[in-house]
Amino acid sequence: MSNTQITRPLFDQLMVPNYAPLNMIPVRGEGSRVWDQQDNEYLDLTGGIAVNALGHAHPELVKTLIEQAQKLWHVSNIYTNEPALQLAQKLVDNTFAEKVFFANSGAEANEAALKLARRYAQDNFNKDKTEIIAFHQGFHGRTFFTVTAGGQKSYSDGFGPKPADITHLEYNDLSALEAAISDKTCAVILEPLQGEGGVLPICHQFAIAVRVLCNKHNALMIFDEVQTGMGRTGSLFAYMGLDVTPDIVTSAKALGGGFPISVMLTTTKLAACLTVGTHGTTFGGNPLACAVASKVFDLINTPEMLAGVKQKEKLFRELLDEINSEFSIFKEVRGAGLLLGVVLNEQYQDRAKDFFLASVEQGLLVLVAGANVIRFAPALNISDDEIKQAMAKFKNAIEVVVKG
Repeated sequence: MSNTQITRPLFDQLMVPNYAPLNMIPVRGEGSRVWDQQDNEYLDLTGGIAVNALGHAHPELVKTLIEQAQKLWHVSNIYTNEPALQLAQKLVDNTFAEKVFFANSGAEANEAALKLARRYAQDNFNKDKTEIIAFHQGFHGRTFFTVTAGGQKSYSDGFGPKPADITHLEYNDLSALEAAISDKTCAVILEPLQGEGGVLPICHQFAIAVRVLCNKHNALMIFDEVQTGMGRTGSLFAYMGLDVTPDIVTSAKALGGGFPISVMLTTTKLAACLTVGTHGTTFGGNPLACAVASKVFDLINTPEMLAGVKQKEKLFRELLDEINSEFSIFKEVRGAGLLLGVVLNEQYQDRAKDFFLASVEQGLLVLVAGANVIRFAPALNISDDEIKQAMAKFKNAIEVVVKG
């Protein structure tokens, strides 16, 4: 194997074909820049899909990781550990939460949230209170329970009988929710800003109404903040800008700044249902992940960093408006903070991938969210100068596509 050339065709030879990666292979990164095997430089507006919230190889995170790696990597949940308790304390001190559960991915955090909601209903109400209400175009992970709760059938079809009692409604449609929710509903799960579903923000009044209806029917309000948590929208968590307090919040992605970790946040009352043995994870809350996440938390949870996210959003929008005044390719820029979606107009329907690929050729890494939305989720500490450079590259990419 040592003589094998590590190139893109090796992926097709060795890997399960559920991904279709680009031809370039990134080998190193620094801040908001990455370099491939040929040493070509790219500006990164993907942030590892909203994960690398402090960019690549942040020196303080590298230092923290090395220090912890020399002490303790893994001890299992037979024990607790200092980094896990330190991170838990920070999360409790800065959110509505009184209890936390650590796992490794957004899907696992959402799996825990959905299991907790069902368990709470079984323990406190009756066996018929099992319905989970979710929303079309939502995304909650890839376990069978969470992918079924997600509102995109293409991800959940083809695997046999699905977990039952999950109802999907239109996002932001209050009348549909009022008609559907009942005393059989144990939880409503939703993203405060649908990421995979096209960077679609929640309507403020809808968020408040969900809270009221959940209270009325003794249902739990679960906010999936896997993509919006940890400063992405300009608040530490997006719920903080919506005048609602959910019963459960999940987060992952940016929490570890690139190191896999997730969390479920909840109250003491709800957490009491998960007694010893009812749920678990081998790696969740391991010292390496928690030490890094604790440093990420310290660096993101400052007034300067969070205010900077909102200021950078403004700059992105101004530059995108300038580009659009010249090329007229999108009908709106939606989203919040540094999770933004450029929605293509009728003339460019289903062509997001063309702009995505043209951007790579210009040395710019962007994302798509469906066939009609180009998505940006850069590092929260990206500089204004890098944003300007990135938008210049994006403009060049657009010109290439528009002129054919």
